[in-house]
Parts: sequence; C-alpha cells; structure tokens
Amino acid sequence: MAPKRQKSPSRKTVKENLTPSPMEKPDHPDDIYPIVLTTATQELFECCIDEDVTEQSPYKLLEKDDIIQDIKTRAAVSDFHPVKQFVLDYPEDEILLVFDVDFTYGQSFYLVLTPEAKARIYNVLQPPQPEIIELEDDVSKTPEPKPWISLGSELEVDQESVKETREKLCYKFDLKRRPGLPVCFSDRNSTEAECRSVACPSYQDSRFSIKQMQRDCGMQAVPKLQSSTAQTERAVQRNVLTQYEPRELREKEKENILRSEKLKKFVNSVTPRVLHALQQAHIMNVFTDDFKALGIGAEASDQLVMVSEGLKLQWTFTDEKRAMGKKISSVSWHPTIHGLIAVTFIKKQEEQLDKSTVYINSPAFIVFYGFPDQSNPRLLLECPDDIFAFEFCPSNPNVIVGGCRNGKVVLWDISFHIPHLQGTRPNSKKASDSDSDTDTFDLGNKKENKTPVMSYCAVSSIESSHKSPVTDVQWLPKTFEVTRTGVPVQNISNMSVQVVTCSPDCSVMFWDLRVPKLQNQFLADRKQDVDQKTMMTPYSIPTTFKHLDRTWKPLFRVSLPKIDTSGEYAPLKFSLEHYTCNSNTDNENDGAEVLPEYGQLRIPSAKTLKTLDDVNTKFYVGTEEGEIVYTDWKLEEDEFGRKFSAKPLLCFRTHAWFVNTMQRSPFFKDILLTTGGWNFAIWKEGVMGGPIFVGPSSEQEYSAACWSLSRSAVFFIGRNDGSIEVWNLLLNTSEPTHVHEHVASTRITCIKPCITASKQHYLAVADNLGVLRVFNVPKALRSPVKNEDLNMQIFFDQENDRLKDYLEWEELWAKPRKEEGESKKQVEPDKPVTFQVDSEEADLKEYSDYLKLEESILEHTGL
Repeated sequence: MAPKRQKSPSRKTVKENLTPSPMEKPDHPDDIYPIVLTTATQELFECCIDEDVTEQSPYKLLEKDDIIQDIKTRAAVSDFHPVKQFVLDYPEDEILLVFDVDFTYGQSFYLVLTPEAKARIYNVLQPPQPEIIELEDDVSKTPEPKPWISLGSELEVDQESVKETREKLCYKFDLKRRPGLPVCFSDRNSTEAECRSVACPSYQDSRFSIKQMQRDCGMQAVPKLQSSTAQTERAVQRNVLTQYEPRELREKEKENILRSEKLKKFVNSVTPRVLHALQQAHIMNVFTDDFKALGIGAEASDQLVMVSEGLKLQWTFTDEKRAMGKKISSVSWHPTIHGLIAVTFIKKQEEQLDKSTVYINSPAFIVFYGFPDQSNPRLLLECPDDIFAFEFCPSNPNVIVGGCRNGKVVLWDISFHIPHLQGTRPNSKKASDSDSDTDTFDLGNKKENKTPVMSYCAVSSIESSHKSPVTDVQWLPKTFEVTRTGVPVQNISNMSVQVVTCSPDCSVMFWDLRVPKLQNQFLADRKQDVDQKTMMTPYSIPTTFKHLDRTWKPLFRVSLPKIDTSGEYAPLKFSLEHYTCNSNTDNENDGAEVLPEYGQLRIPSAKTLKTLDDVNTKFYVGTEEGEIVYTDWKLEEDEFGRKFSAKPLLCFRTHAWFVNTMQRSPFFKDILLTTGGWNFAIWKEGVMGGPIFVGPSSEQEYSAACWSLSRSAVFFIGRNDGSIEVWNLLLNTSEPTHVHEHVASTRITCIKPCITASKQHYLAVADNLGVLRVFNVPKALRSPVKNEDLNMQIFFDQENDRLKDYLEWEELWAKPRKEEGESKKQVEPDKPVTFQVDSEEADLKEYSDYLKLEESILEHTGL
C-alpha cells in the first residue's frame, strides 16, 4: 500500500458531506452498489478524488484480497463492510470501483458487483481502440532508391563546417650544450626562485582576424510560474567574467574599420533585420502564457473585467458655434425620450480672469442633441446667463429647472416641442403654417434645418436669488413637500413642486413652483393662459410659470455655520436621501397620467397637512474646501421666536480640493459617493464617525464621477488628464480595475450614464473643450455577477465595522494621554514642571506604561 498523504479537502470532498441520506437515494441497478469512501479509505486504496480518479478517468480496479483484509482489520468501521458478502462471492480477483462525478446514484462512488456489469461499464468508460486489419493482398515491398535532388542544404553544411584556412606552424627548440657533460633530471618546485617557470600569456594579434559566421539558434522565453526552495545553503552563483566597460580600439584600427567596405555592406544588410526584430519585440509580448489565456471571455466570470473590452465610442457631439471658448458644465439625459441628451456651455474661468480681453456677452443656451444626428441640435433653450446645473422634473419631464451664474433660478416648459424632439411633426396647424423657412421639424428632410429656439418661462427675482453661481439643483420627490420651517409633510398634489438649490454664498434654498397666497389674480391668469395656448408658435413663451416670472422667491433659506469657528461653509454640491412612500401607490399612478397646471396650484397651509415623521431631513453638503458636511435643513427657533439654522452634525476634511460629485447609489439609498481633489470616498447615512471607505490618492485630479446603473459594485471616475477610471469594489479596492487612457484630450467635466435597452447602456462624457462623447458600455461592465448586491451589502457592513473598531482603538489610545495632560496641569498650573530622570530610568518607565496600556486594550477587546 502507498503511504498516506495529507491533502486539503477538495471541492468533491466537500460535496460528499452534502450527499442525501440513504432514504433519499435514487434507484440504482441491482448489479452496482453506491458507496461512500472516507478520505482515509481513498488514500489507503489510492482512489483519491481529483488525483487518482477524475472525471476523465473515473474507474479504479481494487484487489479483492485487499478489500477482505480491510474488512477484517477495521471490521464495522470499514467502508466496505455493507458489501462484505458481495465481495466474498465475487468470482474474479479485481473489483471495479467507479467515481460518480454527477452523483447519479446518490453517492460519490459505486461498486460493480458482477463481472458482466464490470465488462459493460469498463467498455463504456474506456472504449476499445480500433484494431488494425491487415489485408492479405498487401505485400511489403522494399522501396526503390530515388535520385538525390539538391535543395541547397549542402551549402549550409559547407558553411557550418570548420576548415583550416592557414598553414600550421612548426616550432623547433634545441639546447646547445657541450658533449660529455653529465645530465641529471630531478623534480623542482615552480614556486622557488631558482627554477620559476616563465609564463607566456595569450594576446590579441592585430595582423589577422577570425571571421565568425552567422549561427542559427532559437530561444523561447517562459514566465516563471513557481519557485522552489531547499533547506541547504549554497554559494551565490556568479558569472565567470563580466565586462563592465567597452573595449576601446586603437586609432589605426578605427581608421581601418571606417575605410572598410565590408563593414559598410554588413551594416546595410543587418540594419533591416535588426529593425524588424525590434518591431516584433515591441508588438508581441513573448512572456504571455497562451495556455493560461485559453477560454477567456467577457461572460466567463467577473474576474475578467480587466481583460475584457473597454468603452467603445458611439457618438461625438460638438457645436463649434456655441462651444467656442466654452466648456460643458452639466449633462442630463431625458427621462422618457431615449437617445435625447441636453448639455450646457459656460465660459472658462481662465478666460474670465484674463483682463486683457474684452468681455463679450455671448448668448447662453441649453442644447439638446439626439441620436443619430451628430451635427444639428434638436432644440435650444435660451438662458439669461450661463447655466451651471439643470435637471428634469421627475414627475413632469417637460419642466426643466436650472441655476445661473448670476445666482438666479430659471424654469422652462418644452411641452410644445416634444413632437419635434421625438422626431415627428407637431399636430398644430399654426406651427406648420408660420415661418416655414425658419423651422423644419422633419428630420428626414434634405432642406437646411434650423434649430428652434425657446425662451425661458420664469426667472427668480434678483433680490431673493443667490449671490453667487448656483452650482447644484435638485427636485424634491413627489412623495413629500416641506413647509416654510423645513418640516416634511404630505404632498397632496402628488407631483414634484419644490426645488432645492445651493451656491458658494453659504446658503441652501428651497423653492416652490405653486402660486403664493398673496396672489389673487388666479382666475384672470387662468383665462389668459387658455387664450394664449391656442396661439402657441415655436417662438412663443409658454405661460406655465407666468405667476413666478421675476417675482419668484425661495420658500426658506438654510445657512451652514461652521462647527468650531465663526463663519459659514461654502457649498458646491449636496445630496438628499431618497424617500419613497408605499402607502399611496394608487394615487401616484393616477397623478402621473393627468397632471394639473402649476398656475392652478396654491401653497397649502401647513396646519392642514399631515406631518411625515419617517422623512430624513438630514443631508450631505460638499464645500469648495473639500469638506463633507452633514446637517439638517429644518429651522429651529430661539427664545424670541426667530428662525435660524442649526450647526451641522459633523464635518470631515476628506478631500483636498473642490467637491465636484455627490451621488447616491442607485441600489443602496444610504450609500453616497463623493469625489474631490485626488481621492474619492464612500459614506453611509447615519454613520457619524466619517467615511466608511476612502480611496487611494491618485496622480491625477478627479473631476467627475458616477455610479453604474446596472452594477452596484462599479462606478466611473473622470480625471483631469482626460482619462476614465473604472472601479469594481468586489475585485480590487486599492487600484482601478481598468483605466481608459486619454478618452478626451482635456479635463473631463461631467459623466452621466443611461440605459435605453437591456443591451444598450451608454455613458456620456463631457470635457473642457465643449465636446460630448457617448460611449457604449461593454457587457462585462453592465451585466451584474451572481449575488453582487448581497456581496456589496456585506462589504459596506464590514467597512462600517472596521471604522467602529478604529474609532474605539483611537479613543483608547487617546484616553491615557488626556489623563496624563490633566494630571500635569493640576500639579502646578502656573509654573512649568521639570523632571530630571536618568535616561535608563526614563526608558524603563516608558516601557512599563506601554505594557499597562496594552493590558487595558486587551481587557477592553476581550482577547
């Protein structure tokens, strides 16, 4: 028997322990018996799974005497004890054991009990090789010799053969001596001075040179896959000779070489081959393991993201007329019309600071592009100033809100142009009859298309607007609304009617689209709106928000005072937690079909509305100094009844520069991704100790980021050099899984994903030169792996636990230092305390304090 070998339990061994009970075994033929073999029995009979028996070779012949001896030795403990009588009655000396890979009969092995079944199963597992039948007519004949045909091989043999090219030298040495003198021969030591031998070292003779012919040799580079060690000490292998400096030729030799025609011919003949070899070495990687790369595909597993194909450029949109000297500040996909994307252009900051140039007030627009027309925009929305951020209304995609450079908030209503944006001709006869030369709505028409221009519906009053550019705009969901003090209440209108904006002027404002209580011209405005709707033209201004134009004021304002010092934080981005209400699903569906006009809605009284206690009023804010602030938007009252904003709950300086991205995960509403400076961070709602995960520092500055809409572990980050990093937290957390170098030639300003179909996922990337690129996301980045959401939830929980442990350890380490500082202050607070301790005593005292601190930590952790 072979000696026992220790081996770790394999996949098949684990599967044995999970086999069903004997009562659940499926039916099997009478001539076989399913059997379970332990690891000890497998090693004893040399039938270990995946070593001795495999899926390709599942059979093993066991000696009958060995089985009987095992039954006698181990008695009832033996795995063959249930088949003792079958083994004793078996007529042959060898019994067939078969490895059941698929657990066909309920166990990992089955024993063949009859010779007939053995012959049948053995022939199935190992089919007999075809026999070679020799025909009687074939007679072995001696081949006839054929004449030798020269193909040039004798020349190669002649070139490789060594021949003498010079005559042999013959030297004769003689010693003249006088005859008759005796001669005595003896042994001498060469080290003695009397008989020291004279050495004749070799030297290079410049009178002739030996030509070395070209030799054909092949070599193959194989990567080192495994290293082995031995418990012996050997001397380090060194080269016998190493040339560190080139050998310098003499002047005569240099002149001879330069004048040599043979050298010139040699160089001219060798140069093309050397260049070709260098090119092949640069193109092909000789260290690639072809066997390891077999069977790689994007659908194999999630481990193949790095070797799968990356983002593919699908469309490129640019407008030389409107993007001249501007960059794209915001990008947004239309929620309902697939393939429609809107962008905004703003002037670059470096051009604004250039005092030598004259400021030209060029018009600002929100430009709509559609697939596949890359040259002509679909629609232009006129803006009072450059738009830094805009967003479609979630309940009514025809309504758009935007924030301007001058701090104003603007509203648009594009309901009239929806047929044109969808690629169809509007039904209104007035639109088709008026100004046919200026607008052409048919996209397939070969005439010159002029993009329709639409003005804004309403703009906020300059006195009540922000004092700095509006950097972020978001709609409140239709599930709730807020009062003038920030208390969340039930939304009766069942549509999004409130907007939140932020600006570096240290304020966050809440706006309401409905008619204020002070306006009493509701009925007159309604009649006027009905009359004007019949006269709508492509260049008409909709009266949807006429009640707000130039009189629109915020509902309330939230300030951001600093926690420890005076002053306020300057917000750039903010993020609200998504709130969903499951109690009014029927009402939501009814409200989505028929939407009331905004001019007919009034702001209700807070006393008549139901307060929602389950709405989280806390939100995250990213500042221009790289800080992440967590605060509450509800206003508090002082003893005099005045409203004021409470101080933030926490503030962390996580990023070193502007916070340019704050985005909630589409799969976990309590997970937030932030980028700024040279790193990114992941936050969890309710965790007050800081970010649960902080990414490593990058060499390039991060400028934009977004989550994947189909995979919870994947997100994209745009860099300052025009590259895009693809991160997969389930694969690697220390570096990106893939980096798409130089997607754009300059800084990436915005990244927005979109899903139009199950196999059509797009990623819109905007840069600092006003160019919009739309990339097709490959299958490896859009198809989630098995249990990806569950694994990400486990990952976030582990990072949260790690943060808690870190904070506890930090508190334990800081507690002794704090107590020591307080004790020193209590000794003599007015005079400095000085100690004169010997260096050895100080070292012993420091070591004893360290041991006490370590014991307290071990007691606290329970180790």
